[in-house]
Amino acid sequence: MKLNELSDNPGARKARMRVGRGTSSGKGKTAGRGVKGQTSRSGVAIKGFEGGQMPLHMRLPKRGFNVPNPKKLNAVNLGRLQVAVDAGNLKSGATVSAASLVEAGIIRRALDGVRILAKGELKEKLDFEVAGMSKAAQDAVGKLGGKVSILTPAKEEAAPTKEKKAKAPKAEEAPAEETPAEDASDEATEE
Repeated sequence: MKLNELSDNPGARKARMRVGRGTSSGKGKTAGRGVKGQTSRSGVAIKGFEGGQMPLHMRLPKRGFNVPNPKKLNAVNLGRLQVAVDAGNLKSGATVSAASLVEAGIIRRALDGVRILAKGELKEKLDFEVAGMSKAAQDAVGKLGGKVSILTPAKEEAAPTKEKKAKAPKAEEAPAEETPAEDASDEATEE
């Protein structure tokens, strides 16, 4: 057998259906779309529509909750930090923060912060100023004498809310005192 004689097994490669290429092509003229109607036209995506009946995806119960604005954190393992210390990118005893990890080339960008995870082994003492750290990672750092400070996220200024104004009690209306002009007019009428 020669290279130019190599070929696939019969039926291994199937030619694509060429629709709309004449009545004798097998899928000519209407191209498998039937005759007239909505789905014979282009730009139709009925998908889960069931003729007005409540569709299946709306009948099924929903579970769980999606956080509307989740924080995007970089996950960094202790083993990765040890590799960086061994390579000289991080100094032993240095403070590990998002900026220092970017500078060391461990993460590409800071995103919303860094979360340290416990996979791998850390042998050097390091201090941490990060957005989060797993309990196992905190224990590992604590055994080596490192300090951990978890940064609290800065609270965004919320839009002013409409608070119900407390209604002040109405002061009892005192009788109106007569003005000097009214006194003069009263005296003139008496005369």
